Amino acid sequence: MFDFVHEKRRFVQIVLLLIILPFAFFGVDSYRHSGDSDAPATVNGAKITKQEFDTALRQQQDKMRQMLGANYDPAMFEKAEMKQAVLDNLVAQRLLVERAKSAGLTVTDEQIAQVISGIDAFKEGGKFDKARYTSALASQNMTPMMFEARVKDELTSQQLREAYTQNGYAANTVADNIIAINEQQRVVSIAQVSLQSFLAQAKVDDTEIKSYFDKNQKEFEVPEQAKVEYVKFSIKDLMAKADVKAEDARKYYDEHQSEFAAPEQRQASHILLTVAATAPQAEQDAVKARAEQLLGQVKKDPAKFAELAKLNSQDPGSAMNGGDLGLFGRGMMVKPFDDAVFALKPGEISGLVKSDFGYHIIKLTAIKASHATPFNEVQDGVLAKLRQQKAADAFAELADKFSNTVYEQSDTLKPAAQLAGVNVEQSAWLTRGVATDEIWTAKMLQAVFSDDVIKNHRNTAAIEVAASTLVAARMLEHKPAAVRALADVTDLIKKKIISKKALDMAVKQGRMLLGQLQQGTKPALDWSVAQTITHAQHGALDVAMVRQLFQADSTKLPQYVGAEAPQGGFVIVRIDAVKNGDKPDDVKRSRYAQQLRQMTGEEMFQAYMADAKKNAKIKLKLPEAATETEKP
Repeated sequence: MFDFVHEKRRFVQIVLLLIILPFAFFGVDSYRHSGDSDAPATVNGAKITKQEFDTALRQQQDKMRQMLGANYDPAMFEKAEMKQAVLDNLVAQRLLVERAKSAGLTVTDEQIAQVISGIDAFKEGGKFDKARYTSALASQNMTPMMFEARVKDELTSQQLREAYTQNGYAANTVADNIIAINEQQRVVSIAQVSLQSFLAQAKVDDTEIKSYFDKNQKEFEVPEQAKVEYVKFSIKDLMAKADVKAEDARKYYDEHQSEFAAPEQRQASHILLTVAATAPQAEQDAVKARAEQLLGQVKKDPAKFAELAKLNSQDPGSAMNGGDLGLFGRGMMVKPFDDAVFALKPGEISGLVKSDFGYHIIKLTAIKASHATPFNEVQDGVLAKLRQQKAADAFAELADKFSNTVYEQSDTLKPAAQLAGVNVEQSAWLTRGVATDEIWTAKMLQAVFSDDVIKNHRNTAAIEVAASTLVAARMLEHKPAAVRALADVTDLIKKKIISKKALDMAVKQGRMLLGQLQQGTKPALDWSVAQTITHAQHGALDVAMVRQLFQADSTKLPQYVGAEAPQGGFVIVRIDAVKNGDKPDDVKRSRYAQQLRQMTGEEMFQAYMADAKKNAKIKLKLPEAATETEKP
C-alpha cells in the first residue's frame, strides 16, 4: 500500500501475532478501566483487570503448549514466578503506552486501517476480506473495535520503543576490538583427572551411612499421594449433545444477514507523488505542479496509465504493478483517497487527490458489488455456532446446580455425575504439589489434599480447571508422606558417599598437578591431540573454562588452567599457541557494529523502562496471592 505500510512491514508481521497471542491491551478504554475490585495491578491509578491478567496468562499457556507439544507442563503456570512475569509484562506494556501518549506520539485511523489490511490472516485470494477479518477476531473473542484499539496502542508504543532501539551507538574501534576478541583462536591440549580411578580407594562405613541418612531425611521422603474418583463437567460434553436442526440454522441466517454480507469493493490504480503534510509550502507546490503535469499526460492518453505509474509513482508497493492496489472496501484507504475512489465510475480517472502521503491520480478499474454468501456455504459454520450457544446456555444453567449438588451431597459424586450426564471416573495416583495435566492443576490438587477431603471424606468443591470446565473429586485411597527405611536406601547412600570421596580425591590431585605445571614442573599426563578453540566454538569445554582460557596471560606460553569438571573429576588445559584473526574488512565491521547498535539501543530502552517503573505508582497483587506490594 502506501509508504507507512512498507516502512512498518516488520510490524505487520508482529501484529499478526495479536490474533494468536494478543498483547494484553484489552481494547477500548471503557473496557480496560472497568470496575474490578480484584484487580491484580494498578499503574498510575489505571487498573489492569483480573480478566486482562487471566487472558494474558491463558494465551501464554496456549503459546507454550504449541511450542513444547508433549513436553508442555501445565504446572509451570501455577507457579507464582510465572504469574509474576506475566503481570510484570502487562505493567510494562501499560507504562509504555502511557509514556508514548504523554510524549504526543499517535497514529491515525487511516494508518491503522492500512496495517490491518496488510495482514495475511485477514486476506482471501490475496485481498483483504472483511468477513474473514471479523471471523478471525471472533474466534479469539475479540471485536474489530477491541482489535483496532490494541493495534493503535501497539503502533503508538512501537514508535517510542524504536526511538531507543534503533538509535544505539557503536564506534568502529569498539567493533574492531569485539571482532578481535571474538575471533581470536587458542590452540590447546586437554588432560583429564578422572574420579573413576579413585573409586576403589574410597571407603565408607556404616556410621557414615547412618549419619548421611539422618542429615538428609528429605532426600528419602516418599511424598504424600492420593487416588480419587472424580466427575468432569465441561461445555464440550454439552456441545456433543446439543440438538440443532437445519431449519434453526436457516432462521439464524435469515435474521442475521449482515453477518454474511460482503460489502461492495472497488479495484483502483494510482500514481502517488509523495510530499509530507508538514513540508514547506514551496516544496508542496513543486510536487503539486509535477502531479498536474502527470495528470495532463494521463488524461490525454488513459491507456498509458499503468506505464506512467511504473515510471513515476512513488508508492513502491503498487508502482511495479502499474499502480494497481487490488480490491478494497470503503474505509480501508485514507479518507480523501476513499472518497475519491467511491465517487468514480469504472474506467474514470480522478483529478488530483491530496492526502497525508502526497498527491494521487486515481483510476477506478472495477467494482465488485456487495453480495451475501449463500446459505449452503455457511450452513456448517452456523450450525456449529448455534451448538456452541446452546451448550453455553446449558452450561450456565447447570453449572451452579452442579456445584451445589457436589456440596450438598458431599458423601457421593453420583448425583452430580447424573446431573451433568457423565460418568464418575478414577484417577491414577496423584502426588501432592505435582500437577500433571489440565485436570490435576495445582488448585485442584490443593483441594484434593485438604483436610476436609482426607479426614472428613467429603467431596472437593467444584473447581474450574479450564474455561467452562468444572471438576469435583472424592478420596478413594490416601498415602501420607513417609521416609523410606534406612535398609532400603543403604546401597544408594553408599554409592553417593563413595562418589563424593572419589571426586574430592580427583579434584585434590588435579589441583596439585596444575600447581606443578604452573611452577614449571612437568608431571606425566595423558594430553589430548591439540585443538583450536574460539569463544563461540569450544568443543566439550564449558563456558567457565573457556573464560579462564581467554583470560590467561598469552605473552609467555605454554600456560595452564584447570577446574573441576561439570561431569566429575578435574580438567587441566594447556595453551600452546594464540592466533589472531584477520584484520576486519568494512563488511564485517559494519555487521558487528549493527549488532552492537542493536544491543546498546535495547539497553537504552530497558534503562528507560526501568526509570519509568521507578517513577510510576504501581500496585501489584497477584490473584490468589496473600501479599501486596506497592511502588511509590
